[in-house]
Amino acid sequence: MSTLAVIPARLASTRLRNKPLQLLAGRPLVLRVWERVQALEVADQVVVATDSQQIADVVSDGGGTAILTSTNHPSGTDRVAEVAALAAFSQATAVLNVQGDEPFVSRAALLGALEQVRSGRFVLGTVAVRATAEVLERPEVVKVVAADDGRAMYFSRAAIPWLREREDAGERDMRILQHLGIYAYTPEALARWVALPEHPLERIERLEQLRPLAAGMAMGVARIDEPSAPGIDTSEDLELANARWAAARETSETSDHNKAGRI
Repeated sequence: MSTLAVIPARLASTRLRNKPLQLLAGRPLVLRVWERVQALEVADQVVVATDSQQIADVVSDGGGTAILTSTNHPSGTDRVAEVAALAAFSQATAVLNVQGDEPFVSRAALLGALEQVRSGRFVLGTVAVRATAEVLERPEVVKVVAADDGRAMYFSRAAIPWLREREDAGERDMRILQHLGIYAYTPEALARWVALPEHPLERIERLEQLRPLAAGMAMGVARIDEPSAPGIDTSEDLELANARWAAARETSETSDHNKAGRI
């Protein structure tokens, strides 16, 4: 299967001004995400979809591929769909949506979402990780409940599964899944998703993935063991990301030095 990875990036951001252009280890964040997805080698083509010429120029100058899209899209999914519908990408049989603020996204997460679609069992795919009961009280963390065959049953900011009887706590705790905002689609399913009207459940929870679920579209949930990669939403998140980047580089350089010393 030919895979197109699209990174939606818009300049406007309510919590971190000009977020895609903020620097992570000296390079714009959106470019770091493009480099990460490119390096993981899970897609045949990796492009940034943006409504900003400034972002497009930064990506192009940094060696990436950027495509200007409409400024009227209500979501990143709509932006991804516009790019996926272009004749230049008509050969793609799977489309991967990678958030533009996830510079540490893992290969396992991307492949997990893709496998749901590549398997032919689902037309949509996403990813979740096992989480502790602590996340149930955090509405900013999206939870998902999946059926035995892996099909997503519901996403919520609320505590799901809800614990009614204390003796069932152990069973409940084994089923707490934190959703990661990575999606894979067949091109046809993506086009159908964005053509659907906004659903009341989507509006109530402010979770767009409830729109295709309410329409009966099958979304598979890959469960991976790796902890969720921290995204960047605030200036504090950016500081932590820079510290993590520096620590990873130092570890890599130490490892290379030790290997050289044994040669």
